[in-house]
Amino acid sequence: MDWPLSVALAQPVPELPTGTDWSYEVKLDGHRMIMWRTDDGVRLQARSGRDVTAAWGDLALAGHHLPAGTVLDGEAVITTEDGRISFEAAQARAASSPTRARRLAAQRPAHYIAFDALQLPSPNGDMRARPYSERRAALLNLLTELPANTPIQAVSATTDRDTALTWYNTLHKHGVEGIVAKRTTSPYRAGRAGAWLKIRHADTIEAAVVGFTGTVRQPRALAVRLPDGRVALSQRLTTALATRIAPRLVPQPGRAYTQGGDAYTPVSGEVVVEVVAGTTRHAVVTVVRLR
Repeated sequence: MDWPLSVALAQPVPELPTGTDWSYEVKLDGHRMIMWRTDDGVRLQARSGRDVTAAWGDLALAGHHLPAGTVLDGEAVITTEDGRISFEAAQARAASSPTRARRLAAQRPAHYIAFDALQLPSPNGDMRARPYSERRAALLNLLTELPANTPIQAVSATTDRDTALTWYNTLHKHGVEGIVAKRTTSPYRAGRAGAWLKIRHADTIEAAVVGFTGTVRQPRALAVRLPDGRVALSQRLTTALATRIAPRLVPQPGRAYTQGGDAYTPVSGEVVVEVVAGTTRHAVVTVVRLR
């Protein structure tokens, strides 16, 4: 298995899938991380492929308890004094110099919440082609061998949809930003090609349109300004909505960009739409109607 590894991603959906072949995991608000336990030590990889070992030295140290040849996928999280998972604390750690990261680790140690076993020592090897149910069982067996006080833990998962919905409805204030559903028969596939679906907490709000992607006659998505000031691109517009909104768009020259770096064509005027927008830091926005 070659470094860096391309990670699997979940596709946003409006509700959890039903059926007997789904497993549901809590989605934590932290930093996505691949943990590599090599013969020489431990390396930590961000979703982007960067080596972030220096910023998460406490997790790298914990990773030495894993057997050489192990590669895990998971989330690095930091909790506050009241037990809430804090993305802000994780973000501060990730952006720190090695010296400051060590100081922050002493104040608020991190936890690594593993949700997949991508590689295990021989004779198992690369696990990515195996079904999720096998990878989950292997992950749980692996983690039972670690010291009792290890910060490496398995993500909470259930095959009961009602239990997952209870988690979704009650754990938001603790830093659980949603639920990820995975087919128990599915392999681990990079990108959004695999059978991973996710729901996140969202509110229905009004938002001002500040731009669009696509063409003015056939806008593909809208750039909207959310109440907290963020500009986010919406999910792809339905044909009916695009047809209604297009005549209201007055494009301006040049390009503009969201905080996430997505480009769009700016517009003038006052066009307001009603959107379903994520209440977490991930502004997943779906336009539902023109106001």
